[in-house]
Amino acid sequence: MRGTSTVCATSARPDDTSETYVYDPEALTGAQRMGDACAVCHTQWPRPRRFLGRTPDGCHVFGCQECADLVGAGPGAAPDRPVYAAR
Repeated sequence: MRGTSTVCATSARPDDTSETYVYDPEALTGAQRMGDACAVCHTQWPRPRRFLGRTPDGCHVFGCQECADLVGAGPGAAPDRPVYAAR
């Protein structure tokens, strides 16, 4: 990952852990990987709280309310099979 180590945000908890979207960490910025910016639109304030998916190493990926609604993240929106997303 461009020579940087990945550290999961330990204080953040997803609303719905059944989501199976997998994001490529190479396509995310450092702030997005840490949960400090929306994984879709890069918004940093308010801090994204909606669980969008995870990276292959198990770190959670978060997004703002508007982007989470657009990508279909939330209770009952999990597909019946893993879906892989990359940018």
